[in-house]
Amino acid sequence: MFKPNMLKWISDLFLINRSITGEGVRKTLSYFKKINPEIKLIKFKTGKKVFDWKIPEEWLIKDAYIQNQKGQKFAEFKKNNLHIVGYSTPINKWIDKNSLLKKIYTLKEYKSYIPYVTSYYKKDWGFCMSEQQKKKFFKGGKFKVKINSKFKKGFLNCAHAIIKGKSKKEVFFSTNICHPSMANNELSGPALINAILLYLKKNHPNNYYTYRFVLVPETIGSIAYLSKYLKSLKKNIFAGYVLSCVGDDNNYSIIQSRDKNNLSEKMLFSFLENKKNLKIYSYLERGSDERQYCSPGIDLPLCGFSRSKYAEYKEYHSSADNLSFISKKGLNNSLNVFSKIIDLLEIGIVPKRTTLGEPFLAKRKLHNNKSFWNKQNYEKNLKLRMDFLAYCDSETDIFDTKEKIGCSFDDLVSEYKLLLKSGVIKSGHY
Repeated sequence: MFKPNMLKWISDLFLINRSITGEGVRKTLSYFKKINPEIKLIKFKTGKKVFDWKIPEEWLIKDAYIQNQKGQKFAEFKKNNLHIVGYSTPINKWIDKNSLLKKIYTLKEYKSYIPYVTSYYKKDWGFCMSEQQKKKFFKGGKFKVKINSKFKKGFLNCAHAIIKGKSKKEVFFSTNICHPSMANNELSGPALINAILLYLKKNHPNNYYTYRFVLVPETIGSIAYLSKYLKSLKKNIFAGYVLSCVGDDNNYSIIQSRDKNNLSEKMLFSFLENKKNLKIYSYLERGSDERQYCSPGIDLPLCGFSRSKYAEYKEYHSSADNLSFISKKGLNNSLNVFSKIIDLLEIGIVPKRTTLGEPFLAKRKLHNNKSFWNKQNYEKNLKLRMDFLAYCDSETDIFDTKEKIGCSFDDLVSEYKLLLKSGVIKSGHY
């Protein structure tokens, strides 16, 4: 079975300090480009207008810490890059305790966690630490605060890989690449998207559909990407997914699109419907880049996929979202969902009957030739078979058929493959 070492990729990249711009993003994209050389780097210059936004300056940081009057340092950036508020402005001076406390962020309900906080678009500075550390070190009257950071004109970096198929119709995958040391919320998405890309190349070298894999800083990155590629995306994409928080072994989560029940959602739900821990979230509970891709006027037919959904697990946006929170099993199970979706898409999801009128199933050993209406002799799968054939009209996809005839998706797929093999139907694509 195809099982790329996603845990190793995440471990290799975990300590890199990523933000919406800067060297951390470039290093991470370069790492994945070695795994999938098809990845092409895209950059947007500081100050460039992208829809209602502008590309910000690059943020560079070398060091940050707080020092008490005894010379003890704490909240050290070099020990944990979550200690600094993202995009903090530089500072190097002594300040009093009360002034400093206004710049300290903790999670009071989880006293050992360091929170993740940013201030991208408002010039400010601050530190993050655990409640335990705050109580331990905040003694005395004055503290030295040092943040060795700067801003410069540069670029916002994104990337994509486009695997062209026989059709220009596209399946779209997007994930974020802008958070520092968090395993599930940050690196599980980029790891999964690269694993899906590897799976596609290995198992479908002559792919029918075109597949697009996008890695962007959250919000500003997807907005910038849409500003550059919107025309072709709106023309060609017929299904797609925003992947975030996909590495733990807890829930499966679907974040609906704005119009609900598009093909992306139907496919995802069909493969997850038997999962006891499946949770469906309304578009009103969105939080990742489905906000951009499904925005009015953009309206791409996507939905979101997570394991434990962002902001719904206690480790989210904190130091507790570490390498121990994710698992090989969790990552591989997420990969399995999308490998099955790709497999089925490539077979074709819009079947058509090869006969006019009802096919003669008995000669193909698909009917025992006993009386159709004798319930005692009625074949177990015959009703499903006949109901399925009733909608093989080259227009109704198998996901709509499932809803119309009220069967399990696994049973329907089994029938689909059997009927394909028998020649009673042939597959079709959008």
